[in-house]
Amino acid sequence: EVGEPFKEEKAVAKYLRFNCPTKSTNMMGHRVDYFIASKAVDCLLDSKWAKAKKGEEALFTTRESVVDYCNRLLKKQFFHRALKVMKMKPDKDTKKEKEKGKAESGKEEEKKSKRESGKDEKTKKEKEKEKKKDGEKEESKKDDTPGTPKKKETKRKFKLEPHEDQVFLDGNEVYVWIYDPVHFKTFAMGLVLVIAVIAATLFPLWPAEMRVGVYYLSVGAGCFVASILLLAVARCILFLIIWLITGGRHHFWFLPNLTADVGFIDSFRPLYTHEYKGPKADLKKEEKSESKKQPKYDSEEKSDSEKKEEEDGKTEATRNSGTEGSGGERHSDTDSDRREDDRSQHSSGNGNDFEMITKEELEQQTDEEDCEEEEEEDAESRPSHEKS
Repeated sequence: EVGEPFKEEKAVAKYLRFNCPTKSTNMMGHRVDYFIASKAVDCLLDSKWAKAKKGEEALFTTRESVVDYCNRLLKKQFFHRALKVMKMKPDKDTKKEKEKGKAESGKEEEKKSKRESGKDEKTKKEKEKEKKKDGEKEESKKDDTPGTPKKKETKRKFKLEPHEDQVFLDGNEVYVWIYDPVHFKTFAMGLVLVIAVIAATLFPLWPAEMRVGVYYLSVGAGCFVASILLLAVARCILFLIIWLITGGRHHFWFLPNLTADVGFIDSFRPLYTHEYKGPKADLKKEEKSESKKQPKYDSEEKSDSEKKEEEDGKTEATRNSGTEGSGGERHSDTDSDRREDDRSQHSSGNGNDFEMITKEELEQQTDEEDCEEEEEEDAESRPSHEKS
């Protein structure tokens, strides 16, 4: 014989009922709530009874103490142990599903063969491109296999049956609640509803000022609801008028979020929206897409002549810097260096690295070189005479 539960046991059971995570299912044709034993133990170890007070010891110190206490609650019929029984599909249903899958796969293969036989070369090229894209996606996502639909994760269904051994064990055991107290929130809500109904029935006995105030409030609420409905109709009419006048190019919505599933303030934001859907908009979209696909190569599209001019400018700048740094080095350039410079300038001007030189050009170069050598000798002889 089991006696009546004590106040402390009721308090612990009530705490466990409202704080331990529960799930609902059907058992013997009734809707029941159940919990798992390990989660109940964790819940009680985090409760106030697991903390020691001044002059008193904690009720729950270890998991074993919690299990012993839950055994007491089970004997006093706060909950009882249940057994999970998985629902197995009958063999007929599995055979039918396999046959349907085979028939559908055969039909798909026939359709694919017909389509492939009737397509042109252009469609084949498009298929090849799509296959390449699919191959890249497969490398990035190894788990996804092409041509096979993704299997939906289905949870295995089970049903609960009463267990023969009514003992509380710490683990994944299932326990069904028998104790079902009324929560304070539900009690408070019910009390408020009862008082509101009584107050509405006693409306003729209210003071005159309160009745007038309620009348104006009801009229104001009705006008507000009517204005929202009129706005919803008027905005649709305005959109249709603008759409017909402009031939479907301009889409103007006044208060676009008025009937959307948003908050009260967000339903009045933004005030309006406007979209232009004409030929110019399509051209702009195409230009943007082309600009994204084709990157800019301004630096690489320069002509050969511009590149050569830049190179010549760089070489001249380096030469000028060298001559400014040392003035005496101007006269130290050898004939071979000048010839190489002349040849490089000649080749850069014509745009070729190697060219045949005519006899007249050779004679002109030799005459210029002789004149330069005579000028250098005169320059060297003059300072020697001045010194003497």
